[in-house]
Amino acid sequence: MLRIALIDILLFALPFLLYGAYMVWVKGVAPADLWQTAPIFWLLAAGFGLLFVTMATLVQFTGGDRGGTYHPPVIEDGVIKPGGID
Repeated sequence: MLRIALIDILLFALPFLLYGAYMVWVKGVAPADLWQTAPIFWLLAAGFGLLFVTMATLVQFTGGDRGGTYHPPVIEDGVIKPGGID
């Protein structure tokens, strides 16, 4: 679950990171003055949009069979057998 949360945070922060890198390396803006004139609304919109599109794509194209039967994890002979969808 932590992996999913970190991926979501990275996807949301990606437009901010790219903007910051572009402004510092290409435009030569000092890092202290970087966010004074930044288009915060558009960076937020791009971050939410990227996050939404990625999550919608993952939900649509990953996972088990929609008509399958769920089997929860079980303990057999002291070993945890993972669950799954058949």
